[in-house]
Amino acid sequence: MVIGATLLMLSGVGLISRWAAISYANHEVRSADLLGGARKPAEKQHATLTGPKTILLVGVDNRPDQPSTDPVRSDSIIILHIPAGYDSAYLVSIPRDTWVNIPPFNNGVQRFNGGRDKINGAYATGGAGLTGNAQREKSFELLARTIKETWGISFDAAAIVDFAGFQDVVRVLDGVDLYIDQRTVSVHIGYTKDGKVKVPFRQGQNADGSVRLEPIAGVTPQVYEVGQRHLSPSQALDYVRQRETLPNGDYDRERHQQQFLRAVLARILSRGTITNPVKLAEVLNVAGKAMTIDPGQYDPEDWIYAMRGIGTDDLVTIKTNGGTYHPSPANSSAESLDENTVKLLDAVRDNRVAEFMLEHPELRAS
Repeated sequence: MVIGATLLMLSGVGLISRWAAISYANHEVRSADLLGGARKPAEKQHATLTGPKTILLVGVDNRPDQPSTDPVRSDSIIILHIPAGYDSAYLVSIPRDTWVNIPPFNNGVQRFNGGRDKINGAYATGGAGLTGNAQREKSFELLARTIKETWGISFDAAAIVDFAGFQDVVRVLDGVDLYIDQRTVSVHIGYTKDGKVKVPFRQGQNADGSVRLEPIAGVTPQVYEVGQRHLSPSQALDYVRQRETLPNGDYDRERHQQQFLRAVLARILSRGTITNPVKLAEVLNVAGKAMTIDPGQYDPEDWIYAMRGIGTDDLVTIKTNGGTYHPSPANSSAESLDENTVKLLDAVRDNRVAEFMLEHPELRAS
């Protein structure tokens, strides 16, 4: 999202510079067949985008010490809907604990017969037994198939964003300026009296599936206080990972991740970066390595040109379930979607999101 939005905004630095940056970014960003059989049928091959477009964005947060064979669950699931005018875009997050029916799937190594699970389990099941690019492709495909069969939404393109990889983006940018909108206590980073970094809590699971935190004596957790802050790379990554100590859990974390991506974009678009070819090339390099894209039937350049008029102020984030946890009657540790959210997904499918938001302005997130 960051790299794409950045390139969309590059018209101010001149045509040659813009297309040079596009060419460079395309070289760095990994491409893969993420959607497989879940993509929209291609009517024809051409360079001009017409009609509304829907893109599936998945955020993953792999730890450096995580074995390559471990199943990976999607951390954030975002539907990006772009109306036919290409002058705005809507971001709809699907709660990762949403209880759904996952369809049967064969990834070439393991066969899944279908069943009920949290929606982020679709991503893990799709790539089970695989590693590397094959794992990413099959994980994404089963997630996209699950969304298509559950809500009837097909996708024109797709992308995976590695949040851990964006720590390198923040490093290149010398940190990021972010408004902390609620006091956030870290469950990952703490400090002893002599300044050593330690994990501040032991984590367990309660009978209802919720996380239990037990403070570790002598370790003071990192706290992000409300206000405008300058975050280092490690602080930025830690901040967007937090959910256990927040009142609305994943909903607060999703909002913080979206705010973080906007803040990174603002930093990239600052004159110190956008007008510095060396700095910009370094940013594009590390950002590209943190992403895998499937541009569908169009080239990335065609997407960029078509959406060049969309700026950060034109990205509308929408609150699913009103921004609060909505327990599933079928599974006490999972979620269901409320009536308005189901209607919102119907509007995405039928290209009526703008009309839906006129009727439900309270669902627009800050």
